[in-house]
Parts: sequence; C-alpha cells; structure tokens
Amino acid sequence: MQIQTRAARLEDAPFVAWVIQEAARSHLPKGVWDLAFPGDEAQRLQVLEILASTDCIHFCHFSRFRVLEVDAEPVAALSAYENAAHGTKSLELAMLETFGKLGWTPKEMVALGERIKAFDTTGYPNADGLWIVEWVATRPTFRGRGLIRRLLDEILQIGRNEGFTRSQIGYMLGNDPAVRAYEKVGFEWVEDHRSVLFEAALGSPGLGRMRTAL
Repeated sequence: MQIQTRAARLEDAPFVAWVIQEAARSHLPKGVWDLAFPGDEAQRLQVLEILASTDCIHFCHFSRFRVLEVDAEPVAALSAYENAAHGTKSLELAMLETFGKLGWTPKEMVALGERIKAFDTTGYPNADGLWIVEWVATRPTFRGRGLIRRLLDEILQIGRNEGFTRSQIGYMLGNDPAVRAYEKVGFEWVEDHRSVLFEAALGSPGLGRMRTAL
C-alpha cells in the first residue's frame, strides 16, 4: 500500500466536494450543505464542485486542500486557511459566483439563507491570524488507519512554516472520535456554541472549537 500526500489540484474538485459534504455531516446523517441544497445528492455534489473551483479562493476552494492518496486514489483530505485571507467573506463572494454559474435568482438565494438559519445560530467569528484547519474527512473504507493523523501533522507543519503560532479546528458536538484525533496532535478544547434550533435541524447540540500552539 503506497501512501502519499500532495496539494489538491483542479481535477480533485469532485473529491473535494465529497469531502466538504462529508465533513459537514460529521457523525450525523446531514450537515449544513444538506440544508443549503436539499434533495438529490448528485446535484448537491455538482454544486459543491462548482464552489470548490471558483475564481475566488476561499476555505472550500480546492487550492486550500491537502489530499492523501492510497495507491494513487484520493481517500482523505482537509483544508487550512487564515480567516482574513480566505474565510467567510471570501466564501460569500464565491457563493455569489457559484449562484451566477447556476443561474439562481435573488429569490432562490434568499431561500437558501432561510434554510441555513439554524446553522447560523451557533456561529462565532473566527479570529484573524490563526491557522484554521477545516473540512477533515476520509473515505469510510479507509478510516481507522491513522491517515488523518498524517494529514493533520503535515498541515500543522505547513502552518508553522508559514509563520503561524496558533491553530484552530472545529467539530460537531458529539463527534468524540474527531475530538480524540485532534487531541492526539495537541489540540485542546476552547469553547462550545450550542443552539436548540441547530439541534432540531441537525441532531447535534452545536459546535465546539479547539486550539493548539504551533
């Protein structure tokens, strides 16, 4: 079994779309992308593929991802970014670009905002200057092999090399395996953000945040 990691490429956009969806679902049947784009999963993944390959670079963009391959097959990935450069504001611009490519009307955009309101009730601003790790996922048949540990170690070293001194990662409350995996590379709990509306929509009481020194 040959394992290697590399920067994601444009041709990885379909895999990145799956990673974004899977990571958002965490340990639950659905996540924020299921709320945003309900219905057919194939169509949802097509939308996320467009989002992952926009001209605007953001934390869902393929260029922010590291991919782990087993025998030349992408099986795991994660992204990392700095909030001021590639955070929420950049994502909002990329979403507008995506909507334009889909031919969405302003009414459809407003409706999407209404669908994800429950997710936004746990929102907390990310501080600038942190190396934020996001969208961590592995294909089911490759889980439990330490592949994510390898990616986490690598992405944290990249953050150090770029001059960051602190890193942050978030998780869905109730995803204990993820918490344990993050603790193994030095992350420690910082805070939880809970919401009754979030729990009613997704089945988790909210989101947690962890940080570590680099």
